[in-house]
Amino acid sequence: MSQSDERMWAMLTHLSSLTGFFTLVGSLVGPLIVWQVQKEKSAFIDYHGKEAVNFNITMALAAGVAFLLFLILIGFVLLWVVGAVWLIFTLIAAIKANNGEYYRYPLSIRFIK
Repeated sequence: MSQSDERMWAMLTHLSSLTGFFTLVGSLVGPLIVWQVQKEKSAFIDYHGKEAVNFNITMALAAGVAFLLFLILIGFVLLWVVGAVWLIFTLIAAIKANNGEYYRYPLSIRFIK
């Protein structure tokens, strides 16, 4: 696989999480599918796929906690913060992947190593 193809697939791994705007589980399923299909073809794609899946699992857990905190009204603010962090870090990771850089999400729990 060429370097430009590797960078494109790594970027798409991150950007596929944006399907979460349209479907409830899209933010996790999108990166998982792209990663599983492409991980054997490149170590670069494998790395970015793991990062994207780990980050989206972490953000789903954070959104779940924020949703539970709706009962005491702080969850409304937290849900917006989680959404903003998710969107900003996803776009940063996609740009870094497209530039051929390895990017490690901050605030991400490493479920998959």
